[in-house]
Amino acid sequence: MKKIVFLDEYSIAGRSLEKITSQGEYVAYDNTAKCDVIERLKDADIAITNKVVIDGEAMRQLPKLKLICIAATGMNNVDLEAAKELGIEVKNAVGYSTTSVAETTLASALALARNIVYFNEYFHDGRYSKADRAFSYDRLTFQLRDKKWGIIGMGNIGREVARLATAFGCEVRYFSTSGVKREEAYPHMELEELMQWSDIVSVHSPLNERTRGLVGAKELGMMKPSAMIINVARGGIIDEKALAEALDNDTIAAAALDVFSVEPLRESPLYNIKDKYKLLASPHNAWSAAEAIDRLIECVADNIRNFLAK
Repeated sequence: MKKIVFLDEYSIAGRSLEKITSQGEYVAYDNTAKCDVIERLKDADIAITNKVVIDGEAMRQLPKLKLICIAATGMNNVDLEAAKELGIEVKNAVGYSTTSVAETTLASALALARNIVYFNEYFHDGRYSKADRAFSYDRLTFQLRDKKWGIIGMGNIGREVARLATAFGCEVRYFSTSGVKREEAYPHMELEELMQWSDIVSVHSPLNERTRGLVGAKELGMMKPSAMIINVARGGIIDEKALAEALDNDTIAAAALDVFSVEPLRESPLYNIKDKYKLLASPHNAWSAAEAIDRLIECVADNIRNFLAK
């Protein structure tokens, strides 16, 4: 019986893991510090990690390890070259969170356009009950219909966002971060043109050499003062310092972030922007609807099952 070790089981929010645990001797840790990775995987045939890093140094000290299952789509927490060299298979999960992330993207755009966070606080902190008029125009709101929506990265999630944005009456165009321009239902633009054209920009690309720092002060400076940008992909694609400055200087109107260069984000100028309602932020949970987590578990279970069947 193969030993399966999950290094950061907290990441599946207590959902049932029976489809995984039934396939071998199962050991789980709520979370794992880098210094404990080797010790916890020393007898493992199969490792499961969501965000815990498994680097080449660790792999070289784990002769029993034959499969690493990444409980996510992004694979930047595993040294893929070292795994290939050592004959360790690495399998990620694809497609499980498409709906969840796309819905979060649309929800973020709606929340920013309609100033939902501000007006919710306006109600709950007592200002509404003390008001002498029915309406508050403290902050103007906008609709999504007829807005120009630019997508950075037209993969599965980008396509679903494009479909939803189109259903809301937006005009959609995209930029290919891979440089490959496939036949898509939407026109392609180069990045600079897309940033100038868009009322809303959303990011749906992996973090790699092409995309790290892709959107910095220069690109943000090309956007309309009324525009917003949303990143639900990977931290590091948007320069956080440049974004904070763009919000403070009214270079752009608003932003939504679900991902950050360091997670959890410790110190950052994003915590100190002048107008907190211009930034909607969440702790990397755009992907994690209950249905998406269950599908993720199925993906990991399938990867283990296929490995064991060889």
